[in-house]
Amino acid sequence: MKYDNDKRTVMTLDAGGTNLVFTAISGNKQVLEEITLPSNADNLDRCMAAIVEGFNRVKSGLKEKPVAVSFAFPGPADYPNGIIGDLPNLPAFRGGIALGPMLEEKFGLPVFINNDGDLYAYGEAIAGFLPYVNQLLEKGESPKRYKNLLGLTLGTGFGGGIVRDGTLFVGDNSIAGEVWLLRDKLNPVMNVEEHASIRGVKRGYAKEANIKFEETPEPKDIYEIAIGEKKGNKQAAISAFREMAEATGDAISNAITLIDGLVVIGGGLAGASSVFLPYLVDEMNGTFTSPNGSKFRRLAANVYNLENEADRERFVRGSTKEIAVYGSKKKVKYDSEMRIGVGISKIGTSKAIAIGAYAFALNSMDK
Repeated sequence: MKYDNDKRTVMTLDAGGTNLVFTAISGNKQVLEEITLPSNADNLDRCMAAIVEGFNRVKSGLKEKPVAVSFAFPGPADYPNGIIGDLPNLPAFRGGIALGPMLEEKFGLPVFINNDGDLYAYGEAIAGFLPYVNQLLEKGESPKRYKNLLGLTLGTGFGGGIVRDGTLFVGDNSIAGEVWLLRDKLNPVMNVEEHASIRGVKRGYAKEANIKFEETPEPKDIYEIAIGEKKGNKQAAISAFREMAEATGDAISNAITLIDGLVVIGGGLAGASSVFLPYLVDEMNGTFTSPNGSKFRRLAANVYNLENEADRERFVRGSTKEIAVYGSKKKVKYDSEMRIGVGISKIGTSKAIAIGAYAFALNSMDK
């Protein structure tokens, strides 16, 4: 939020295997219409030319001179040094491509690169889900406030990012938050992305409907079948999202145990949250079984679905009471309930990534 009134402008890019989407951010707001160019994923010369062209078009459309270039690019990569490694979805990048240094030379500006999961999480922490939740708590006169956040993207893949007390945590190898590599509860020989993704939902529907994967409708159609807006196998649609939610909820539980903060979900599958989020939260509120057969909570904190009004009210209310300060007549508020809120992006994935890129650049420059 500290950059809401900042006048500096940063040029940004969200790079994928199909398209490159360019824009510019100032004061945490998009100040230019998005410019989309094909990524030319299998041709390095054309891809690099498209990246330069896109930023040139952004620069020419700005009234103010930009102070930096900051953007999301797939990994593996040495992000601090701007070097891109061998990319699965951009096969032209092989052997180490010094993208950051090339752009610094072209534009005479500092260049910052991160992956989309990290920048998504940072954007949600700066101007999205985290301030939204803290505003709810402030309005509800709760003493509780959050500083930490796990941001997740559910779509073609399963991405993640971690923000700790206002700082993006990237790790020593720029691979912190790689949630896609957590184990799949439903098939432990696989990683969780095989369920926590578009292909996971489609595969689940195909299995339940007893059809070939190639014949499976897209997740948006499966969602509409699940809520009764489109004809199809409703039970298979619900089952596909429930299965995805169970595997994803298990993975999130493992991650959030080490982070202890809010959880926000974006990406293409987030639009189906009304179908899968209740199952996901139920999984997080599940139990373990001890050797003597007794049950105990999977997580120390209670987990609330912040897209559900009743859950949201209970989350804000917490267990707040006044307690006396020992040896004094003074009283203080005490909220004894440990709790985690899970919800869907309020600003959209692309906007969160752009704001994250903007804030990361300014924060790095200010340091």
